[in-house]
Amino acid sequence: MNEQSKKMHPHKFTLWLGLGSIVMMFAGLTSAYIVKRNQTNWQGFELPKVFWYSTIAILLSSVTVYLAVKAFKNRERAKYRQLIGVTAILGVIFITLQIIGFNDLQTRGIKLILQGSNVAGSFLFVIVCLHLLHILAGIIVLVVMFARAFGRKTKNYSAIPIEMTAIYWHFVDGLWIYLFLFLSWIQ
Repeated sequence: MNEQSKKMHPHKFTLWLGLGSIVMMFAGLTSAYIVKRNQTNWQGFELPKVFWYSTIAILLSSVTVYLAVKAFKNRERAKYRQLIGVTAILGVIFITLQIIGFNDLQTRGIKLILQGSNVAGSFLFVIVCLHLLHILAGIIVLVVMFARAFGRKTKNYSAIPIEMTAIYWHFVDGLWIYLFLFLSWIQ
């Protein structure tokens, strides 16, 4: 193996730096959550049950994006397209289930934002919405990858873009697992 093939692609390096920044942001938010939780005005509540279903959806999407990378590398174009599409759909299902969870909290009388809101609910809202923004960014990239799989006349078999997409998607999946466990146990 030559020296050039041992080096990390510069785009992957940049991605890892960005992921490190995201880790720091969520570490700060969860640390603030712990500190604020010990104050007298904290009113804990049970997370919506639908968050369990959203967790299953995001875990399944990690499997499909893994299989998509594998299909791409094996040049199974039809299978790759299908798996990228399913991954994006599972991402949309995740977001939809999260919104249903927030609606459940509202119907239980837990005000999440603005005047009269529950501090615990506000923290949950901010943390989960920031995560949802990262999921939405991933869905946009998946849709672009899906479109590119159909639109290219010259076939580019560089695996770098799909590998980076998969790294990011696995990251937001793992981040949700951390957040879900954190919010379930620390509540």
